[in-house]
Amino acid sequence: MKYLIVGLGNIGREYEATRHNIGFRIADALSERMGTRFETKRYGDVATGRIKNAQLVLLKPSTYMNLSGEAVRYWMSTERITIDHVLVLVDDLALPFGTLRLKSKGSDAGHNGLKNIAQLLGSQAYPRLRFGIGNDYPQGAQIDYVLGRFTSDEEAELPRLVEHAVDASVAFCLEGISSAMNKFNATAP
Repeated sequence: MKYLIVGLGNIGREYEATRHNIGFRIADALSERMGTRFETKRYGDVATGRIKNAQLVLLKPSTYMNLSGEAVRYWMSTERITIDHVLVLVDDLALPFGTLRLKSKGSDAGHNGLKNIAQLLGSQAYPRLRFGIGNDYPQGAQIDYVLGRFTSDEEAELPRLVEHAVDASVAFCLEGISSAMNKFNATAP
């Protein structure tokens, strides 16, 4: 079975360690676990490899967050991967820091990357793994918070939390969405 795992983020050094780029971090950790490296290709950086019987195509779109759907659509078509075998790794303001929510479908919840993917795929019925970044910011400072860096305390916790997200991504591929949801949505990392 072949899967497309898409880490959402923005390209460029200024965005590298921001909350909005947690999808890139998870994709990097998954690539490391597979022993593969990303190569720059059309619409993004791509790494391919296997975990047990699953063939994974990892994608970090170079289209910027708001145009992520272009890259997702292209790589789904190029690799002939169906929508139910796509997993989008994304930050989520509505979840407490480090909390994971795996879903088989859902709304974009105001996330422009998810909104563009749904628009270009013509469906919101694609799996996504939401990684909680919390919402500890004053009114009107949402953009600065999302595009800001994690606190030093959060940064210290991230390696463990990112590995938990990688485990959830692997479970999605090897066990299926229902089993992975039962295992990772109900437990704290």
